[in-house]
Amino acid sequence: QVQLVESGGGLVPAGGSLRLSCAASGRTFSRYNVGWFRQAPGKEREFVAAISWSGGLTYYSDPVKGRFTISRDNPKNTVYLQMNSLKPEDTAVYYCAADMTALGSRHPDSYDYWGQGTQVTVSS
Repeated sequence: QVQLVESGGGLVPAGGSLRLSCAASGRTFSRYNVGWFRQAPGKEREFVAAISWSGGLTYYSDPVKGRFTISRDNPKNTVYLQMNSLKPEDTAVYYCAADMTALGSRHPDSYDYWGQGTQVTVSS
C-alpha cells in the first residue's frame, strides 16, 4: 500500500517556475514507477511525465518536453516535477500516481495509487 501527497502548486506568471513534490508513505516506494498527470477543467486527465523505480528512465509528453524535469529521491520517498517556462495552458490540477508495473505508461488506468492533486495556475 502506498499513499501519495502532492505539494508545491500555486499561482505563477507565465514564464515562471514551480517544483511539485510527491511524498509517499511506505517502505517499498523505491520499487514503484511514478507518473505525473494533469487535468484541466472540462478536459480528460493527461499524461505529463513518468520515472522508473530507479530513476534511470524518464518519459515526457510532447507539450512539456524540454520544460519539465521529473526526478526522484528514493531515500526521501519523494518524486519531483520541476516545471520551467510555464505557460497558461499548463494550468491544471497535477496528480502523481504510482504503480509497480506501469513503467512509462501514459494511461491513467495503469496506475494503482493516486494522490489528491495540487492546483497549478499560470497567469498570462
